[in-house]
Amino acid sequence: MFALRLIQVALSSIARNTMRSILTMLGIVIGVGAVMVMVAIGQGAKSTIQERIEGLGTNLIVITPGAATTGGVSMGAGTMGQLTIDDAEMLKEQGYLINYVSPVVNTGAQLVGPAGNWRAMINGVSLDYLDIRNWSLTDGRFFDQAELQASRTVAVIGATVSENLFPDGDAVGQSIRVRNVPFTVVGVLGKKGQTAEGRDQDDVVLAPYTTVRTRLAGRQFISQIVATTSNRNEIPAAQEEIRAIMREAHGLSEVDGDDFTVRDQADLAETASGTAEVMTWLLAAIAGISLVVGGIGIMNIMLVSVTERTREIGIRMAVGARGSAVMFQFLTESVIMSALGGLMGVALGYAGAAVVAQITGWSTSIAPAMIAVAMGFAGAVGVFFGFYPAHRASRLDPIEALRRE
Repeated sequence: MFALRLIQVALSSIARNTMRSILTMLGIVIGVGAVMVMVAIGQGAKSTIQERIEGLGTNLIVITPGAATTGGVSMGAGTMGQLTIDDAEMLKEQGYLINYVSPVVNTGAQLVGPAGNWRAMINGVSLDYLDIRNWSLTDGRFFDQAELQASRTVAVIGATVSENLFPDGDAVGQSIRVRNVPFTVVGVLGKKGQTAEGRDQDDVVLAPYTTVRTRLAGRQFISQIVATTSNRNEIPAAQEEIRAIMREAHGLSEVDGDDFTVRDQADLAETASGTAEVMTWLLAAIAGISLVVGGIGIMNIMLVSVTERTREIGIRMAVGARGSAVMFQFLTESVIMSALGGLMGVALGYAGAAVVAQITGWSTSIAPAMIAVAMGFAGAVGVFFGFYPAHRASRLDPIEALRRE
């Protein structure tokens, strides 16, 4: 009953000065709303980054050549040509944790089509490549095993290549020249967009690795091997399995270092997500300044309220009210104003996030936990900044308070 009475008195006091109470809560409303919008933008950016990383491949593992050393100086990963088709085939045969494996032979080339010229990356791959990279086709088909074995000059082109060489859209069945080698377009890839580094994933041509290696690249070694697991939890074990198979294939002893590098997307995903997380909290901290400003406003108004109601406080104390009851009364008013401001701020945050998403096209996301945190912080601001005025009211001398006009 005592708590209910406190709330009734607090609401009555807030209602007596409606405009002043609204202006007091405005700082909390803006603060909570700003925090919600900023966190929504940050969480949306984090989700977008994770989606783009996932778009690079489902549980992707990349094996690249090791680092060559010149004059005792490492030249970096990929400078030693030590990967072969046999390595990829051995991984496919012996890897229990690996679902799909594909060698990749990369080479850049000038393409000539009906609408003109276009330079793109040519990737020689196997049949598993679409499953590994989680790509789909919007038109036509992928090349088959017979075309792979026979080194047929067939190609599947990305959306960017299709738009530039076949602006009318009828690419399947037509011919393009790649370094004066005629290729028949059998399929068109669906759009994937840019990577986190800004590289256009649609500016690519896929062809059988047997064809690219013999007709275009002209080398025995391959650029990389890509593989995938059935789920992300198996990636660490799969990497160790790949490392063991590769060391055996290359005849490396226990004292020899790896002449290849095995990487997955986990480090990239963790780094990108960590960066987005830092930005989210940075934006929230900046927006949180508004909450502090709002809390200072509440403290000032509550101090004014104590001054205005000094005689009321004196009367309550004279008839037996204890100082703790007076303190709880003013503290309750402060918390209620903060809570009401927090609720309006949550609504403002939802509306603001929706407007930002509509105007900019950015992804925004508000987690239920964020609402609880925002409301909890608003309540904490009310307690923190309302304590001093409430304590001051409770310490008033009844006789001096009754004398106050």
